[in-house]
Amino acid sequence: MDVLFPSRPLSISIACDPARVYAYVRDPRNLPQWAEGFCKSVRKTEKGWIAETPQGPVTIRFCPDNPCGVLDHFVGIAQGAEIAVPMRVIPNGSGSEVLFTLFRAPDMSAQTFMEDADLVERDLLSLKARLEE
Repeated sequence: MDVLFPSRPLSISIACDPARVYAYVRDPRNLPQWAEGFCKSVRKTEKGWIAETPQGPVTIRFCPDNPCGVLDHFVGIAQGAEIAVPMRVIPNGSGSEVLFTLFRAPDMSAQTFMEDADLVERDLLSLKARLEE
């Protein structure tokens, strides 16, 4: 039987070149500057990037660098489980569109899912503000 998780696509238009948006988002060192709902700090270790989140430390890794604007990343949580986070930056006129898909985990309440979506929306607004400065 197929399992499909509820999802919520989120996007934001940013008046900034897609290559610049891609490079900024893809650098984990920038996460605390725009993704405050996700992490407060990030550090590189021998095993990869560790983000300090409100729920504790998690690992984070991006898909390989690519010319297509794919910013998919994977957040490692307890006991080695990873959450896939689909994300893209695509051209939108002379600027960019950042696309983010939020999935609702099977054990997540509807309220928590809404709160997560609100956090992502705030982070995307922060990203826009930083890149349009």
